[in-house]
Amino acid sequence: MFKRFLDFYKVSTPAAEKVPADQAEGKYKRLRFQAFVAATLGYSLYYVCRTSLNVMKQPIIDSGVLDATQLGIIGACLYWTYAVGKFVNGFLADYCNIKKFMATGLIVSAFANFMMGILGFWEGSAGIASASMFIMFAIMWTLNGWSQSMGSPPAIISLSRWYPLKIRGTFYGFFSASHNFGEGLSFLFVAALVSAAGWQWGFFGAALAGVLGVTLIAFWLHDTPESKGFAPVEVLAGEKTQEEYDRELQERSAKASDNAAETSRIQKAVLRNPGVWILALSSAFMYMSRYAINEWGMFFLQKTKGFELLEASSIIAVNTIAGIIGTVCAGWISDTVFKGDRKWPALVAGIMESVALVLFLYGGDGWVVNIAAMVLFGIAIGVLISFIGGLMAVDLVPRKATGAALGIVGLASYAAAGLMNIISGWLIDGQAIRDEITGEIVQYDFTYVSAFWVAAAVISFLLPILNWRRKKQEI
Repeated sequence: MFKRFLDFYKVSTPAAEKVPADQAEGKYKRLRFQAFVAATLGYSLYYVCRTSLNVMKQPIIDSGVLDATQLGIIGACLYWTYAVGKFVNGFLADYCNIKKFMATGLIVSAFANFMMGILGFWEGSAGIASASMFIMFAIMWTLNGWSQSMGSPPAIISLSRWYPLKIRGTFYGFFSASHNFGEGLSFLFVAALVSAAGWQWGFFGAALAGVLGVTLIAFWLHDTPESKGFAPVEVLAGEKTQEEYDRELQERSAKASDNAAETSRIQKAVLRNPGVWILALSSAFMYMSRYAINEWGMFFLQKTKGFELLEASSIIAVNTIAGIIGTVCAGWISDTVFKGDRKWPALVAGIMESVALVLFLYGGDGWVVNIAAMVLFGIAIGVLISFIGGLMAVDLVPRKATGAALGIVGLASYAAAGLMNIISGWLIDGQAIRDEITGEIVQYDFTYVSAFWVAAAVISFLLPILNWRRKKQEI
């Protein structure tokens, strides 16, 4: 049984018949473009299933099903499970059929959202206690966190399997914007469903998005060029001859144990590198401020500035769309304008993020000021995700330890996002003004939680300054 399970997910075997030479170029370009579209849009729809709960916090709280503290803990369950899962599934994906692996994660994520919707209706008809709903929601969202970690590794592996080095960076830049597109779609599509039919239907809408993503992955995401009758991408792109590729493969196999030992030694040295941990801590605080907006921004707009659900979701969606600009342009700006020096654009982006957050939290309830704040915030976060969340750590370590450095940064980032959710929910509930007779909340006070979010943003851009004189680690 277990062997059958492993066989199902193993990398596809090369096709017995090769594609005729006169058809090879056209078919290869078509299939690799399909793989890019499926990986990018598929991962965007992953994000719809991940961020759906963010849209529904205010209606759920108003319904009395759960409070802010409970929702904060539920959100943390996703991020903490995701942090561990991203590390584990990143390794597993290298050994798997990426189509089946990515589709499985999205199927489970869609299922978790569907069950949340069912539980929402069940609560109304069966009168389930708040404590029971909290436990069941937490279980479903924990499951969602693990399945979400199965999205990005196979998508990125797909780019490496199908695109040669000379154009891979360009397509990776576009892929990196997929989470922005997915978040924006969630804030608009899911919010429209919630506004029209109730918060339970928001989960059903997210589940439907997941099903569409699975369908796209099933038809358009292809495992390897070899499984479709092509040579490996290195050979197709002229980077190596078939003979060179085969010889290199044999040499790698023969030296596998030596390479593994060398990689392990380098990774251990990276774990002791204080520069990597400084960036991990910086990214952790940046993710706190990033997800403060994505998780609680709509709730804040509704409760303090009087926006309706669709209005609030539209404003928050602006930051996700603007983030595409920051993400796509970040690498180009640092390479061309700053000649590979990422500290200055990272500092500027960090200051911009903090200013945008202050403008959003304290700048009044006008449309213009809130949209302007979200534009600045989105662009800044796009740059910071690329630099503090990735490239600056990679720049500090040897190539063989790139994955280790990113793993440390990623683990710290999502662990912090989970912690932010709990602290924010506790502060929001703790400072709420209640009716003296009924004990019901009549007004929310965001004074303390706003200060917490701004402090996280400021600390985030100050910490990397400690690395300004630090050189690339030589091992």
